[in-house]
Amino acid sequence: MHLPERQPRESGRDYALRTIKENIISLELAPGSPVSENELSAAMGLSRTPVREALIELSKVKIVEISPQKRSVVAPIDYELVEESRFMRNVLECAVAELDCEMAKPADLRRLEENVRLQRFYLEDGPPEALMALDDQFHEILFEIAQKTQVYALTRNISIHFDRVRRMSLESVKDLKIVQDHAQILDAIRSRTPDRARYLMQTHLGRYRIDAAAIREKYPQYFS
Repeated sequence: MHLPERQPRESGRDYALRTIKENIISLELAPGSPVSENELSAAMGLSRTPVREALIELSKVKIVEISPQKRSVVAPIDYELVEESRFMRNVLECAVAELDCEMAKPADLRRLEENVRLQRFYLEDGPPEALMALDDQFHEILFEIAQKTQVYALTRNISIHFDRVRRMSLESVKDLKIVQDHAQILDAIRSRTPDRARYLMQTHLGRYRIDAAAIREKYPQYFS
């Protein structure tokens, strides 16, 4: 289990929630893996209460299955929940991409350009988790440009269903197009073409459907 560094002023609950989510997305805690309050508490150096609160929060979005009589486990992948997560992101991020075409300043474009440059670097020579972190950062920047940071924060829990599939696609599908997608979205924002930005974002967020067969072939044990 990977233990990220605890951030300044981060509560025990928030640290536990972030740590568990990151390990679920990275497959360190794969679908079906047991999640024990005692073991997680010991690993993170926390009491059981913040860990229990984090697990309850994750159970509300059906990423953890808590059973009083049996061991609690990371939920298997349910494509209906993946689709719900993708639907939510599609509605919000297409709108955000359109707003960015109006609101992006030169400094914002430079941030996106630097992010895409790093993505290209890690696509050629880097671990999948580095590329995924830059992918997440790219989308977060889009929300920041549109001044919708609270909306972004509210989407993070349910997005975990979609994020697990994204992580698997980095391992399963060699013909990666996410960096090309991001570069094209950036170009649409730079050229102030909202219709094109929306279309490109829809295409980008729909790629997991194309990758589904390859993901299932590599990870058949992870699906419900």
